[in-house]
Amino acid sequence: MNANTQHDLAKLLLRVTLGVLILLHGIAKLNGGLSGITGMVEAQGLPGFLGYAVLIGEVVAPLMVIAGFHARIGAVLIALNMVVAIVLVHMGELGSFNGQGGWALELQGMFLGTAVAIALLGPGRFSVNGR
Repeated sequence: MNANTQHDLAKLLLRVTLGVLILLHGIAKLNGGLSGITGMVEAQGLPGFLGYAVLIGEVVAPLMVIAGFHARIGAVLIALNMVVAIVLVHMGELGSFNGQGGWALELQGMFLGTAVAIALLGPGRFSVNGR
């Protein structure tokens, strides 16, 4: 296996891992409703309908990333979604640690970092766009 194939397989692994893990959050929101999220958005003085944008970041964008269909754009949307989630929900935890000694926001940080990496690297050859 040559280096280019290895790089493309690694990009595929990153895309599928991030996409599936974020998509599970989106499916949970579709099943459970968005009232909690729209409430958080309204508490910040913003229109509640903006809470529905989470479906772009947690359903549409992950599907784009998994398929490799404009995966860079999908990854940027996921990254933006994570920044908004950190600002709206997790700001009080930025400097905190969890019970195992890790950063309290390690999951959000991993999602954000992986999304930025995919946005920078691109989807690779094993994708709908095939680049």
